[in-house]
Amino acid sequence: EVQLVESGGGLVQPGGSLRLSCAASGFTASISAMRWARQAPGKGLEWVAFIASGDGSTSYADSVKGRFTISRDNAKNTLYLQMNDLKPEDTAVYYCTYRNSRGRGTQVTVSS
Repeated sequence: EVQLVESGGGLVQPGGSLRLSCAASGFTASISAMRWARQAPGKGLEWVAFIASGDGSTSYADSVKGRFTISRDNAKNTLYLQMNDLKPEDTAVYYCTYRNSRGRGTQVTVSS
C-alpha cells in the first residue's frame, strides 16, 4: 500500500525558508517520478515541482522556479522540497504525490 506523509510546514515570514519532507512507503521513491503540488484557499491543486524516475531530472512551475528545489534521499525513501525566499502567495497546503496517490498535506503560511 502506498503511503505518503508530509511534514515540515509552518508559519514563516516573507523571505524566509522552509524544507518540506515526504516519507514514502509501499514503493521505492528513488526510482519513481514524484511531484509536489499545493492548494491555496479557494483554489485548485497546482503542480509545483517534479522529479523524474531514472536520472532524477527536475522541473518547476514558473511561479517557484529559482526559489524551490525538489530532491530525494534514496536511503530514507524520502522526498524533499526546499523553499527559499517565500512569498505570501506561496501560502497553501503542500502535498507530495506519486501516481494517483497523495498524502494529507502540510500547511505552509507565509505572513508577517
